[in-house]
Amino acid sequence: MTLATVPSALLSLPGAVPADDRDAGVALHYGDPLREQRRLVDGVGWIDRSNRDVLVVPGEDRLSWLHSLTSQHLSGLADGRATEALVLSPHGHVEHHLLVTEIGGTTWIDVEAGTGAGLLAFLDSMRFLLRVDPHEVSSEWAVLSLVGPGTPGVLAALGAEASMPYDVATLGDGWVRRMPWPGAAAADLLVPRGQLADVAERLTGAGAGPAGIWAFEALRVQARRPRLRNETDHRTIPHEVGWLDSAVHLNKGCYRGQETVARVHNLGRPPRRLVLLHLDGSVETLPATGDPVTSDGRQVGFVTTAVRHYELGTVALALVKRNTADDAELHVGDVAAAIDA
Repeated sequence: MTLATVPSALLSLPGAVPADDRDAGVALHYGDPLREQRRLVDGVGWIDRSNRDVLVVPGEDRLSWLHSLTSQHLSGLADGRATEALVLSPHGHVEHHLLVTEIGGTTWIDVEAGTGAGLLAFLDSMRFLLRVDPHEVSSEWAVLSLVGPGTPGVLAALGAEASMPYDVATLGDGWVRRMPWPGAAAADLLVPRGQLADVAERLTGAGAGPAGIWAFEALRVQARRPRLRNETDHRTIPHEVGWLDSAVHLNKGCYRGQETVARVHNLGRPPRRLVLLHLDGSVETLPATGDPVTSDGRQVGFVTTAVRHYELGTVALALVKRNTADDAELHVGDVAAAIDA
């Protein structure tokens, strides 16, 4: 049984409705998804993201080793700091998206649910004689997220003040990492899996109400932030989805896929781009990931994530051909769509 199919302890909370597919194991919402979105915009809420896979990499060579394998400059990552990184194919296509956290002499990596085993297999294949020991700890550790302008106050109440994006502070046996997305203020908390319910109760007591993954995804879509396996396919390169700014260092040494990154960056012509679509509000069923986006009957892209946003209505991220005009008349199936430029 994979971690993603093990229900979170927080699904026992009142009103919890389980998510499915890639978010199986956590709550889609707790009874009022649109109100939960407003909570993340106007106040502060916590989101159960305990289905994410978690790896640790101890060992003296860990940072220089990860530096050589990923798109990010990691050799000088300071204690108490975090960043994003990618593992690319030899042709520069995105294979893994990593959130990398350095604290207490250990590098922590959390990734999309179901991708940890594949990442660990890759890391194990690249160990050689280096002093590193990567292993997965998803069964022992869980991720919660705080989102909303009240995030700093909740962290202060917990005694874990990390003020700037990607700052990291200890939190009991785990840590807290400030994040620049999906909302104006956000943080990820790594907690012992056995303490998940206790930590959620502490967060609620500090003023953060529960919100489901639906609310988190709505804000992520609004912020145009990509998610591995939603906004990516087998030929996605970092430039197409916005990871060039947050997960790629353009002035580091060689790594797998670096030639493609440099060539496309210098030419400035990625074949596709990620856009936000406004869909006709009459749609009853949300488009699925992979549904075609057409213009004049020709496919110009595909939907990556569609959500119902409390303010924007029905919106979706889509990956479309680079030359698709911002004012093009688009359709997703029979539903009219327009790019938010």
